[in-house]
Amino acid sequence: MTQQIIEADGLAFEIDLQGNSGPLVILVPGIGRGAADFLGLSTALARVGYRAAAMNPRGAGQSRGPLQGLTLHDLAADLGRIIEALQGAPAGIVGHAFGNRVARCLAADRPELVKCLVLLAAAGKVPPPPEFLEAVAMARSPQATEAERRGALKKAYFAQNSSPDVWLTGNWPEARRAHGEAGQATPLEDWWSGGQAPMLIIQGLEDICALPANGRQLKEAFGGRVALEEIPDAAHALLLEQPEAIAAKVIEYLNRQFQRK
Repeated sequence: MTQQIIEADGLAFEIDLQGNSGPLVILVPGIGRGAADFLGLSTALARVGYRAAAMNPRGAGQSRGPLQGLTLHDLAADLGRIIEALQGAPAGIVGHAFGNRVARCLAADRPELVKCLVLLAAAGKVPPPPEFLEAVAMARSPQATEAERRGALKKAYFAQNSSPDVWLTGNWPEARRAHGEAGQATPLEDWWSGGQAPMLIIQGLEDICALPANGRQLKEAFGGRVALEEIPDAAHALLLEQPEAIAAKVIEYLNRQFQRK
């Protein structure tokens, strides 16, 4: 793996790059998270002949740019800058949670840059239940003990048989705040459809943040353009809970889209 800083339009984006050739796949993390969440998947992608670029969004790692007054269109343009700098259009884009909203926005805004989308933990229309919001508030409370925070993280984001320890670190609060505001500032209809791009949706069946009903609604709305996979023993952090199952499904889908054996 090599770390690289891409500079464009006065902005800088830190990426973790694996693979020297093959189709480009951009990996976009969830809200307030960074490229490290994709280490296992990017390794698997590189092993079978893809260039996998996991990004740190603005406010995470060494990526930098304004964090005020953003919309999803601004963050989608950041993805476009990375794809163009790596000369990888049209690229596959894998987005986790909030990251797949950014990916869908790019597919709507700049369809020529996007080959296909993989949405991990897709949400947007079916809201989470009150117990999720209560758990998130506890996880982010400065008064919470480590035990309380750990329990809240597990309740909000992890399946019954999973440990939340992997999300006790790797959080970027400024990115989380800015990206949350960007999401609120962008109408749902701007990004929900993902333009006309083919989509694979992978949902954890125990996810109480991005409820599986969201993926089912996308499948119902867009039919043959959407493939839907539902993963048992996985919740919102499915990427880290079921890494081998996720990697296998992502690679199988990308191989079909890029017509690779």
